[in-house]
Amino acid sequence: MSKAYKQTDDPQEDKKAGQEPITISDATFDRTVKQHPLMIVDCWAPWCGPCRMIAPVVDELAKDYSGKVVFAKLNTDENPRTCERFVIMSIPTLLFMKNGEEVERIIGAVPRTEIEDTLQKYLKP
Repeated sequence: MSKAYKQTDDPQEDKKAGQEPITISDATFDRTVKQHPLMIVDCWAPWCGPCRMIAPVVDELAKDYSGKVVFAKLNTDENPRTCERFVIMSIPTLLFMKNGEEVERIIGAVPRTEIEDTLQKYLKP
């Protein structure tokens, strides 16, 4: 995957991300997911074909849902602690995080509609 995602350790910069996924790591995961009421974390790896297939969908969703949900990227090769903690056995895995807790996950390259249907459950008040 050649696209570089914004990576920051600055919470103020994280808040500005909105239009594109932010990159998180083992070191920033907890703080970042607790900072945003609703976040979708795309667990991926550069060598993963299905991850590359859904990357443009994640990018589009980040733009379309800007201000409602924050999208983040977690490179599984570089962040083994978080992968172990959340038992990420297959990628891509999308973790739906609400108020710092995982509420749901989607495994595999799925259609945009499936991601949106799941997301809509957590956007409702």
